[in-house]
Amino acid sequence: MSPRLRVALLAGGRSSEHEISLASARSVSEALDPARYDVVGVTIGRDGRWQLAAASDAPSAIGGSSAETLPVPAGPSTLAALAGVDVVFPILHGPFGEDGTVQGLLELAGIPYVGAGVAASALAMDKDLFKKVLRDSGIPVARHHTIRLGDEVENPFGYPVFVKPARLGSSVGISKVHDESELGPSVALARRHDEKVLVEEFVRGMEVECGVLGNRQPPPVASLPGRIDTLEHEWYDFASKYDADGMELVIPPELSQETVELVQRRAVDAFVASECEGMARVDFFVREGDGEVVVNELNTIPGFTATSVYARLFEASGIAYPELLDRLIGLALERAERQAQLEY
Repeated sequence: MSPRLRVALLAGGRSSEHEISLASARSVSEALDPARYDVVGVTIGRDGRWQLAAASDAPSAIGGSSAETLPVPAGPSTLAALAGVDVVFPILHGPFGEDGTVQGLLELAGIPYVGAGVAASALAMDKDLFKKVLRDSGIPVARHHTIRLGDEVENPFGYPVFVKPARLGSSVGISKVHDESELGPSVALARRHDEKVLVEEFVRGMEVECGVLGNRQPPPVASLPGRIDTLEHEWYDFASKYDADGMELVIPPELSQETVELVQRRAVDAFVASECEGMARVDFFVREGDGEVVVNELNTIPGFTATSVYARLFEASGIAYPELLDRLIGLALERAERQAQLEY
């Protein structure tokens, strides 16, 4: 019988999505087969401090009291604490976790980890750069205008538009702007979270999401897409994402088979163009009128409870939540073994 893999679940983090990350990590911990995995809980506090829990306490200790607190910034003791695991499963959302920073730490330590690498994580987090890469790859994206420090506050698209921080998630700091009077305050709100702000054109149409799973070889696969119904909310804001009954996910969406397949192809194309591996959730608009499939953004670490959109999309596609976790861990180990053959 093969020995159990030692998996560290890295959760929490400094971003506004801290509690969402902890909920995802608890769900993952409970779903991992104890006959196959020895799970260690690692929680990063809102203050950036790292807390380690004993393996036997991992599910209950995620987000709770710590067995050891590591210094900040991460130093040799942090790396030593993680060096004994076979693979790290980062379940962090937003800055300081989903943006390549933690991935860089794990690369330096030589520890296999689930999900996108440093470059793909950083690229997908920066919506400005991500859109530019996709445009250059021939993948349709919504038009946007970038406002950096010192730039004039301008909107070249008319109204309504969306104003958002370039490098944040879960709709934090985002506003739907209906007229000129709302533009300045919305940019100011976004700048509370990021120095770079995006003004994005409003795309009228159906909001659709699609999961992607895989590495380079064999080719990554796309889930069935799902339509987001925000119910009483005007748009897919933080409340509609995380409040009970805030949104409804319809799988598959009411689209032609041809359009469903186009969503799946473009999800994989976006995944490959941005150098992702492991997992991603790609968000689209299917535009009214011409039916064009437009990429909105790509999330390298989507919400990960059993009832989160990513897991539900693959459940509907025939891959149950425990199997999905097994595959992601396997993909992390495959990539680490493959890259170990490279010469530097």
